[in-house]
Amino acid sequence: MDVEETIGVVGAPHIPQQRGEQLLDAAVRYAEERHWDVFAGTWLVTAEGGERCSCGELDCPAPGAHPSRPDWATQATGSAVAARRMWDKRPAASVLLPTGRTFDALEVPESAGCLALARMERMGTALGPVTSTPYGRMLFFVLPGGALKAPDLARKLGWRPSLLDLVARGEGDYVVAPPTRMGSRGSVQWARQPTAANRWLPDAEELVSSLAYACACDAQDARRR
Repeated sequence: MDVEETIGVVGAPHIPQQRGEQLLDAAVRYAEERHWDVFAGTWLVTAEGGERCSCGELDCPAPGAHPSRPDWATQATGSAVAARRMWDKRPAASVLLPTGRTFDALEVPESAGCLALARMERMGTALGPVTSTPYGRMLFFVLPGGALKAPDLARKLGWRPSLLDLVARGEGDYVVAPPTRMGSRGSVQWARQPTAANRWLPDAEELVSSLAYACACDAQDARRR
């Protein structure tokens, strides 16, 4: 069963598809339907019977899924035509979305993310899109500015941000979008797909309580193990 089926995603037309969709098509959809800026990152190349990142670094920490040039932020585009041109040139390039523009992202471990999702579903919390990476991370999309507020919000709730595995991604950062493949581990997937129902993103304040609680529980479980 798909992850999105287990957490009650409401279906809607014109949503990015997870399986079988080309990177170019996904990038164009994000720009055209969600008005997200996109940019083409690195990609995986075959070398000596295996795969490595196009950046050439043998120990690349994010093979095939990071910016390919230092001025990536100025190259990001919200134009579907420009996005198509970008991926026509590099069809295997990863699809990257800059944060701090139309959305920020709150990143947590997958175990904590699943716990938080279940908690927020029970509470009826309005959620935006959520991605799941093959590196065991989940990213919750929130309104721009949420990354700056998240640490103070957690602190006001009684949590020490430094002890929580909660990473806030805002201006100057980016997220890796489905269906980008990250090295040999697999592809980024939608845990909660972008739909017409979640076009309006939640404020970070609406999610931090559940995310911080889930991260604290996850850390406690890890210490017990």
